[in-house]
Amino acid sequence: MSRQPTWDIAQSIQGEMFDQTLAQGGLDVQLVYFRGFSECRASRFVSGGQGLATLMSKISCRGGHTQIAKVLRHTLSEARTARVGALVYIGDAIEERIDDLAALAGQLGLLGVKAFMFHEGSDARAGAAFREFARLTGGAYAQFDQQAPRRLAELLAAAAAYAVGGRPELERRARAGEGAALLLLSQMG
Repeated sequence: MSRQPTWDIAQSIQGEMFDQTLAQGGLDVQLVYFRGFSECRASRFVSGGQGLATLMSKISCRGGHTQIAKVLRHTLSEARTARVGALVYIGDAIEERIDDLAALAGQLGLLGVKAFMFHEGSDARAGAAFREFARLTGGAYAQFDQQAPRRLAELLAAAAAYAVGGRPELERRARAGEGAALLLLSQMG
């Protein structure tokens, strides 16, 4: 339930990710979400903002514990069968064993999947864990809050640029002065 306000913001800004990647050939996104106590689902891949918006509009947040391990395992499964440009995770808490999740993140790193861990709020335990997952994959960590939806939009656009164009595209955006691209690059291995 803590995610609903951010979910609403994400629905309103997600189209920018697709707009930002059109020049590089576009972006395919699979939405993986969890809610409640055992529900974790993955959508089909969509290649446009309207498709993702339609998927997101059908989902509401529910109370329950985090299921980050399921998301990481799903990403591992996908990466073993096809190229995964990046994992973008947005969260505010962690209720699972961090060492178990770190092992999964390390496996993603070995497969070349960088995790961009976007942390809402100030939960210190979650922040430390998300930083570690980003480090293990060669990805990046960034913090934001609900009061700054523009920051989340910029972070998502930078992560999407990496997923489509790799490090060269992120570097190009950093040279153009995009702060989110600079931030992500400063942490990436």
